[in-house]
Amino acid sequence: MTEVTEALTPRRPERPPARGGRRARGRAVPRAPRSPARPGFPRRPPRPRLRPPSSPPRQPGPLANMALVPCQVLRAAILLSYCSILCNYKAIEMPSHQTYGGSWKFLTFIDLVIQAVFFGICVLSDLSSLLTRGSGNQEQERQLKKLISLRDWMLAVLAFPVGVFVVAVFWIIYAYDREMIYPKLLDNFIPGWLNHGMHTTVLPFILIEMRTSHHAYPSRSSGLAAICTFSVGYILWVCWVHHVTGMWVYPFLEHIGPGARIVFFGSTTVLMNFLYLLGEVLNNYIWDTQRSMEEEKEKPKLE
Repeated sequence: MTEVTEALTPRRPERPPARGGRRARGRAVPRAPRSPARPGFPRRPPRPRLRPPSSPPRQPGPLANMALVPCQVLRAAILLSYCSILCNYKAIEMPSHQTYGGSWKFLTFIDLVIQAVFFGICVLSDLSSLLTRGSGNQEQERQLKKLISLRDWMLAVLAFPVGVFVVAVFWIIYAYDREMIYPKLLDNFIPGWLNHGMHTTVLPFILIEMRTSHHAYPSRSSGLAAICTFSVGYILWVCWVHHVTGMWVYPFLEHIGPGARIVFFGSTTVLMNFLYLLGEVLNNYIWDTQRSMEEEKEKPKLE
């Protein structure tokens, strides 16, 4: 009976083992053969795989070109303000202006001239940059680079350290005893706004310039040598004025002895060098912070 049942039961045909096929539920499933290309219709080539670039080209961040035209206008406005301060200061008829050395024996006036010349160079470099943009003239670009190098050198060696020195020393001595540096008698000649224009606004103006434009500092040895030369030269000039007229430029020098004067002159030279280093550190800190902020803003775009 069992033999008859097996004989009547149809057997399933055995499938040949598939080579290189996919396995579905433990069994090899043969791949379907590709249909031949129709005549007149070429086979579509495979699409090339686009690989994302490992390092996309870095675009300048928003802080790199920070309000170019407003910065140019701001520099021009600062230059005009210094010209106005200088004209109003020279128009004042004070007895000290009629003596030997005139206004040039005061560091405040020298600092005003330095700031005016510096911002004049800034405005000139801005105008030259606008005129030479896209011209392709190599000679003009070379002259523009020299002008920018002079601008950076002047900020590093003169504009920042001398400007900060005038503001800091003036207000420290003024707070201690104003008669030692700015007697009340001068209030009859110099109005309050002009006093702040000479001894207060210098600091924010130079900080704004440092914040809006990157300045390449010279080598530290040459920069310190230049600021030392300026400091020693002004000290010798003050001593020469005293030798000729018998009076010190600043009243507080009359109340201290020769040894204290030597200490004061030496400390002012050291302070000038410290302010030069402070400007270099501050410039690097401002622009390193800007670069890190730009990189942080570019990270979400890259991801």
